[in-house]
Amino acid sequence: MPAARAEGAGKSGPTLEQVAARAGVGRGTASRVINGSPRVSERTRAAVQAAVAELGYVPNRAARALAAGSMDAIALVVPEQENRLFAEPYFSEILRGVSTELGDTDMQLLLTLIRDQRGRERFAQYAAAHRVDGVLLASIHGDDPLPDLLRDAGMPAVLSGRRSHAEQLPYVDSDNLLGAQIAVEHLLGRGRRKVATITGPLDMYVARCRLEGYHEALRAAGRTRTPPDERLVAEGDFTEEGGRHGMLELLRRDPEVDAVFCASDVMAAGARLALRETGRRVPDDVALVGFDDSAVARHMDPPLTTVRQPIEEMGRAMVRMLLDLMARAQDDPQGQHRAEGREMTDDDQPRLVLPTELIRRRSS
Repeated sequence: MPAARAEGAGKSGPTLEQVAARAGVGRGTASRVINGSPRVSERTRAAVQAAVAELGYVPNRAARALAAGSMDAIALVVPEQENRLFAEPYFSEILRGVSTELGDTDMQLLLTLIRDQRGRERFAQYAAAHRVDGVLLASIHGDDPLPDLLRDAGMPAVLSGRRSHAEQLPYVDSDNLLGAQIAVEHLLGRGRRKVATITGPLDMYVARCRLEGYHEALRAAGRTRTPPDERLVAEGDFTEEGGRHGMLELLRRDPEVDAVFCASDVMAAGARLALRETGRRVPDDVALVGFDDSAVARHMDPPLTTVRQPIEEMGRAMVRMLLDLMARAQDDPQGQHRAEGREMTDDDQPRLVLPTELIRRRSS
């Protein structure tokens, strides 16, 4: 026999407020449980789920959207051209993590590519109108104003990576500096004498961190000059062609280069092409190390030594963080953002840095 409806439920069915009252929690807490937020205890989750079952509560998505401005949608924004999105495994792994974590919620995922300033402004207006409930941002360059536009619009947002060491918005990142450092230490430990690097675009904090890790390893080994030897540093763009051009430039500057740390696996694949073009063998003549531990690394010939960052887990963690921020916003609809009885500051924003590790293969 179906459970009796709560007194006062009426013909329209039980309300979220009645579910919260039955479970002995606040409306916002009940909403978090129903929307799959991790920001509740298991005991609270069980109480709310029991209340939902007892009352026969069914969320009315359309009514909630009209009443509260909720769209039950999250946007994953990638400010890059289509060729990068589909050519680089990083984005597919982030997308896999995001979609997997959202699988247990009622949220829809909108994938948005932003190619230029006009697209950035158009999306900022779209978000300011609260056509989505939250935003995940991947591959953000240091001068990109979109994260701040979203913050000013009161839109919950989480970054994949940071724009600087002083990033004030919530983010999930990996330990890029240490990852690069252990990669270069590995090459030095293999007896390589002239270790070069191909960086990512240096307007991105992730690329600067990996470059700093390269320099730190050389300094620790007493293998650097003051100032550093810039002939051994070529700027790339995280693409295969960028890696190829970077490798050719390094060889033009110093044909005796015998090891290269590439700031991504995709660029390492491009560097491998350049080494073949110039008659050099990997690892006999030039050792290669990449970063990401993507499918590219495993399928290269020889397989690529690389730094593993948990990209899929980064995507999952971004979703959990964003759902938590959205729940906070629902608890605090007037935007007071109070934490433990005080005004929330930038130091209260959630941040997560995940570890990296070296994966040794035959390229080094």
